[in-house]
Amino acid sequence: MKKSLIAVALLLTGAAQAAPAPVEEVGGGGSAADRIARLERIIKARQQSEVDMQQRLDALQQEVLDLRGLTEQQNYQIQQMLQRQRQLYDEITKATSSQPAPSAAVAQPSVTAPAATATSSLSETDSYQQAVDLVLKQRKYDEAIPAFKSFISQYPNSNFADNANYWLGQLLYNQGDTAQAKLAFENVVTNYKESGKRPDSLVKLAMIAEKSNDKNGARNLYNQVLREYANSAAARIAQQQLAAIKP
Repeated sequence: MKKSLIAVALLLTGAAQAAPAPVEEVGGGGSAADRIARLERIIKARQQSEVDMQQRLDALQQEVLDLRGLTEQQNYQIQQMLQRQRQLYDEITKATSSQPAPSAAVAQPSVTAPAATATSSLSETDSYQQAVDLVLKQRKYDEAIPAFKSFISQYPNSNFADNANYWLGQLLYNQGDTAQAKLAFENVVTNYKESGKRPDSLVKLAMIAEKSNDKNGARNLYNQVLREYANSAAARIAQQQLAAIKP
C-alpha cells in the first residue's frame, strides 16, 4: 500500500512537470482588450491544467482504494480458510472430550459388521464422507471407528487414506486406546510424508509418549515438529507442550 501512495506522489510530480500551464506575456503591445483576452486565455489554461491534474489525482486515489479493498478481501479469505482449518483440527479433539469411553465388548458386536456392510456398496469418496459425517454431523464416535477402519482396509491407496488414519487415531486416542492410536498416527507419519496431517500426528505421538512417561521421546517428537513445521499450528502446540514437560 505504501508503494501505491509513493507512486501517486511521483505521478503527480511528473504530471506537474510534464504539463505546465502555457504562459503568455500579458504586458507588451496591443490594446487593453487584447491584453485582457490574453490574460483570460492564461487563466483558462491554468484552470484546465488544474482540472486535468485533479482528474489524474482522483483516478490514482481510486486505484489506491481498489487495491486496498482487494487486499482486505484477500486477507478476509485467508482468515476464513485458517479458521476453517482450525475448526476441523479442533472438532474431533474437543467435541469428544466429554464422551465416556465405551467398552470393547459392547462396541464390537454392534457396529463393526454393519459398518463394513454399509461402506462396501459405496464409492471411495462416499465411504470416506460417511465416516467423517459420523463424527462431525451425527456425533456417533463409536460407529466412526469401524467405519474408518473399513475405509482404510478397502481403500489403502486412497487420497483420503492419510486423513482417515488420522481421524481413526484421534478417535482411539480419545477413547484411551493409546496403543492402537499410536499405530494409526505412526502410519500417517511414516507413509504419508507430504500429508497435511503429518505434523498433527507427530504432536499426538508426542502426547502418547508423555502419557507413557517417555519424556525424552516426547521431547524429540515435539522438537521434530518445530524443525520440520516451524510455522504451523502444530508447531505452536508442540512449543507449548514442550515448555510444560518437567525435567
